[in-house]
Amino acid sequence: MTTAIFFLVMLALTFDFLNGFHDSANSVATVVSTKVLSPRWAVLWAAFFNFVAFLFFGLHVAGTIGKGIVDIHIIESKIVFAALMGACIWNIITWYFGLPTSSSHALIGGLIGAALVKAGPASLVYSGIWKTVLFIFASPILGLLFGIIFGTGIFRVFRRKSPRQVDNFFRRGQLVSASLYSLGHGGNDAQKTMGIIAGLLFSSHLIDKFYIPFWVVLACNTAMGFGTLAGGWRIVKTMGQRVAKLKPVDGFCAESGAAITLFLSTALGIPVSTTHTITGAIAGVGSLKRLSAVRWNVAGRIVWAWIFTIPIAAAIAAIFYLLIRVV
Repeated sequence: MTTAIFFLVMLALTFDFLNGFHDSANSVATVVSTKVLSPRWAVLWAAFFNFVAFLFFGLHVAGTIGKGIVDIHIIESKIVFAALMGACIWNIITWYFGLPTSSSHALIGGLIGAALVKAGPASLVYSGIWKTVLFIFASPILGLLFGIIFGTGIFRVFRRKSPRQVDNFFRRGQLVSASLYSLGHGGNDAQKTMGIIAGLLFSSHLIDKFYIPFWVVLACNTAMGFGTLAGGWRIVKTMGQRVAKLKPVDGFCAESGAAITLFLSTALGIPVSTTHTITGAIAGVGSLKRLSAVRWNVAGRIVWAWIFTIPIAAAIAAIFYLLIRVV
């Protein structure tokens, strides 16, 4: 492995760290805002399940990212560098403003922008891109629907229980739902960086065919786990308090609905946004009380950030590719 390849692998793991840092809010916001766990214990809980996720899921999402967004044969070190820089810079910008955007879509946007500059529209794998774009809208809707389904069912089952009994029960239940959601988060998000590193190794002829070496799996899940430990607290506040006020039963329903969505998409090899999914689920559960319980103006700002993620990350990556090509 050359120094340049080693540097790019480290950069990819840095992105994975930022992914965990940026998206830790998704895993811990509900359990922190409901005061089931302190922030410190919440990130430890989420980081552990982020790390062990590779034991439960296949690597279909990694395959989609590695060879299903741009033609695997045009991937080389400059494209990988530009794509990662586009994704990392957008993650830092949105973290600073407390916007829960998608690290996954930032990475996809980075790949698209760099590939367009190098080889034009023919280098894009449109079937994979359209599938990803479709789930920009489908994943929050699915999260919302599953959140509503869980909420409706649980509210009916526990309607004769006192608020204190419900609260005590779901304080324990939320530990389970938070762990399932963190598993889904680690299972889907860590694989995106695995796909990037595997594509780089394949294009550099360090592996004979496209596959995900086990050391890449361990490295990516470890980097994401440490990122989650660091915690993006600006985004935790947005997710846990500003979209809708949550009780433990609400957090359980939102996390469970989002976890099911992530499990399904990961099994299908679709790189969805965990951010979009949990936001939709929180909005769905909040709307069961009354529509005004959801702060739709905050949700609207979040949606606009989602829409701009791929094109802005693509533009940043394109600029970096142009600069590094000149150098």
